[in-house]
Formats: sequence, C-alpha cells, structure tokens
Amino acid sequence: MRTERRRITTPIALATLVLTACTALTACGGDDEKAPDAPKTATGTLEQLAAEATCEPNIQTDAKELRQANCTTDDGTYVLATFATDRGQREWINEAKDYGGSYLVGRKWVAVGDAKVVAALRGRLGGTVESGSSHDQHSGSSGGSGESDEGHSGHH
Repeated sequence: MRTERRRITTPIALATLVLTACTALTACGGDDEKAPDAPKTATGTLEQLAAEATCEPNIQTDAKELRQANCTTDDGTYVLATFATDRGQREWINEAKDYGGSYLVGRKWVAVGDAKVVAALRGRLGGTVESGSSHDQHSGSSGGSGESDEGHSGHH
C-alpha cells in the first residue's frame, strides 16, 4: 500500500513543483518594470513626459480625453499621447496596433515609434513595450480581398 501511495503522490508533488518553478520563472523574467535597464515608469502631463524624454512636443491634438504630440529627438521621431482614462488609452492602443510599430506604454500615456526609438525612450520614461501588427497586412492595394482600412482612424 505504501508503494501505491508514492505513485499517486509523486506525480502530484512533481506537478506542484513544476507549477511553482514556472510561476517563479515568470515572476522573475516577465515584469518589464523591474528590468535593470528601465527606470520607474514616468507619470505626468504630456509636457512633463516630453520634458523627461528631452523632447519639445509639437501638439497635434489637444482634447479633454486625448492629447497627442509629435516629438523628435536625437534618437528619432515618435508620437507621444496622454489619455484622460485607462480605458481610453487601451482602446486607442488596440486600434493603433493594427498599423504596426512599437508602443511604450505607461499609466495613461503611450509613445509610438520604431523599435529603436522606443527602446531609447524606455531608458528615460520606463514603461512596458508592446508591438503592433505587421505592416504587410496593410501595404499596397486590397488586392481584391474585400478588406478596407475604413474602420481605422489613423492615430499615428
């Protein structure tokens, strides 16, 4: 009977050990906020974030729910946007990702540019990096696929 008990508990113990190890590995490597090369995620107004990023913002949209500016630094050009709500930010990002690019995301703000620019910005602003879809889906004509870009609002 003792042998049977080991057979039953050993797989359970092994599964528990594997689950614990996976959780520990994910916690150690999955949190971009704690990466040694990124500072604490910046917060503030569009102008405060632009100052942290050493950019003179060229304001393109100045609305209650969204403020958006073009920025150019030695690292390159990007779009910096701030949002009134977390939900508004997430909806904007989800829609904009269809156009590709790299997204540096903080609390109620996002910076959009190519991967090199976003990596450099992350060193100043912190945040997490998200990637958009491949541009291959949107290049050229529709080629008779029946798809159109009418539903996209072109945030950047």
